[in-house]
Formats: sequence, C-alpha cells, structure tokens
Amino acid sequence: MNSFEINKILGALLGTCLFLLAVHIASGAIFTQPVPAKPGYEIAVKQEQPGKQEAAKPADQPIETLLASASVEHGAQVAKQCTICHNLQEGQGPKIGPDLYGVVGRQVASVAGFNYSAALKAMGGTWTFDALNKWLLDPRADAPGTAMTFAGLSNEKQRADVIAYLNTLSKTPQPLPTAQKDSAPAK
Repeated sequence: MNSFEINKILGALLGTCLFLLAVHIASGAIFTQPVPAKPGYEIAVKQEQPGKQEAAKPADQPIETLLASASVEHGAQVAKQCTICHNLQEGQGPKIGPDLYGVVGRQVASVAGFNYSAALKAMGGTWTFDALNKWLLDPRADAPGTAMTFAGLSNEKQRADVIAYLNTLSKTPQPLPTAQKDSAPAK
C-alpha cells in the first residue's frame, strides 16, 4: 500500500469523525431544553374572594344527625386516603401520623412514642364525634400550626361516614350519638 492510499483512508476516517462531531453538537443545540430555574409544574388554583371562607365554616348539620345515616362501608372507602400517613389496624404503630385505631374517645395527642406538633399538644381534649367532625373539616383551621397537611373533607356526609368507620376501629366502639329533638319552645 502506498502513502497516497493511506492518506485517503485516514482522510476519510478524519472526515467521518468531524461529520459525527458536527452532528452531535448540532443535535445538542437543537434538541436539549434549558433547565428551569425552579423545577416542577405550575398549577393554577382558583382564588377565593377575601370575604368568603366556605371551607372553614362550621358544619351545617349537627354530627348526631349526620351519624344517624352514616355508612361505615363508605367511610372505609373514604378513609383509604388516610392510610398514606396513618395505620388503621391495632398494633401497627404510627407512620407519618399517629395510629388511628381507637381514636374515637381517645385523648388528643396521646399516642405514646409519637412526636405531636405543639399546636396539637396545646389543643387538648378528647376525640369526640364533634371534635373529629371539626378536625376533619379543616385540620389547619382547628389547630393552626399543626404538622398535618390534609386539606380536610368539606362534604358533611363523607365526614360522618369516616367518623362512623373510625368508631368501628376499636375493641369497644363508642355508642353513636342520637339526634335530639328541640323540645323547648322558640322564644
């Protein structure tokens, strides 16, 4: 093989490498997207009017009335979203949030070994049907500063169903309250 043939082969090889390099550079400039300054997606949220606070208003009906027609089965379905942060079965212990087994009738912030937020510790009291109804409506309004990020259940029927279901998660479920008729005459 003479030097002219070797030069042609090396020239073709060098030309091919230069062509591939140019294609690589061009594809990088064309097909790559700039890295966003803040990763993620922007989600448009409907802004409430300053005077309206529908989610934070108290329940329209007393919990006793709602519990009279509550469905434990539907409550179990709605409560599945709670299992992301809470265990519902006895003895499973806390996850991100405390164990909810036996929550109805239990003292607020009383599960041993769980580190509650200062807001929940300061809340005090017992998880009654009324207290759970208020809590499930909007936990952050009920105990400002709580670490619980759950937005709440605005649907009264769903709250009653979940409370009825949580009541069944106990060795000794609490008797459901009955709606009391207003026997006093109106003044």
